[in-house]
Amino acid sequence: MVGLKLFRTDTAKSGVTEVAPRLAVVEADVQGFVEAHMETLLGVRFLASEYGTGPVHGGRIDSLGLDENGSPVIVEYKRGVDAGVINQGLFYLSWLVDHRAEFERLVRDQLGSTVASQVLWSGPRLICVAGDFTRYDVHAVREHRRSIDLVRYRFFGSDLVGLETVASVSGGTLAPRRARRQTVVRAEADPRGASMAELAHAVDEALLGLGDGVNRIQRKQYRAYQRLRNFACVCPPQRSKLLVYLKVDLKEVDLVPGFTRDVTRLGHHGTGDLEVQLRTLRDVERAQDLFRASYAAA
Repeated sequence: MVGLKLFRTDTAKSGVTEVAPRLAVVEADVQGFVEAHMETLLGVRFLASEYGTGPVHGGRIDSLGLDENGSPVIVEYKRGVDAGVINQGLFYLSWLVDHRAEFERLVRDQLGSTVASQVLWSGPRLICVAGDFTRYDVHAVREHRRSIDLVRYRFFGSDLVGLETVASVSGGTLAPRRARRQTVVRAEADPRGASMAELAHAVDEALLGLGDGVNRIQRKQYRAYQRLRNFACVCPPQRSKLLVYLKVDLKEVDLVPGFTRDVTRLGHHGTGDLEVQLRTLRDVERAQDLFRASYAAA
């Protein structure tokens, strides 16, 4: 974001005008904007603002929310650079893990009993939104075993906002490199003879390999692949196919019967309105451009 330059075209004069980036006047401006549009910006349903942690703990969490996979989320904001934002967030995250029942009551009051019963406590998240971060912040995040996202913001002019994920770390584990090489060899040897397990592994490797900061979240009904937001959800293998749901602009996709379909109005597990049906390892190769498009949009 620091190196990003934004220009507005002037068709009347056949020229361009640079839109200068700026920080918020006060921290509350950032918090208010994100909370008003949290689901669109972060993929998190807003629950509460300035949530008190009681007289003993003596703190106030900037924002509480629930992400697309049911994981509890704490969002902390800083107008500029602040070395304490990560430690402050982790302080509140520890409180949250120790007060699960209280959080679930909040979810039940805001979103209903069904959602509250499905809260996923295996990966509570901390999202820090700030004007910038130092290399020490990025290093510190990578040393923790918590799920932490560092998000840099900038306002451009009066009507544009930019968000950039500086670092994203999950408490989950990545697939081993050795297994990946074995899958590639089998795919080249017999692209139509792969088992469903091999197919699922190939998809896992393809999605994890799209770039840095891809987190994998396991739910009972699906496995989500997440940058800041979900960009792919993979359902458990069926007898003859594997279903992947992606978040892409359906206007940009040529639907192919038996391979891709629009499920905007159809119920399904996970998030995303494009269903990709994979039956062979060759199908995984066919889907690579769709995987990249969904990753880029997340």
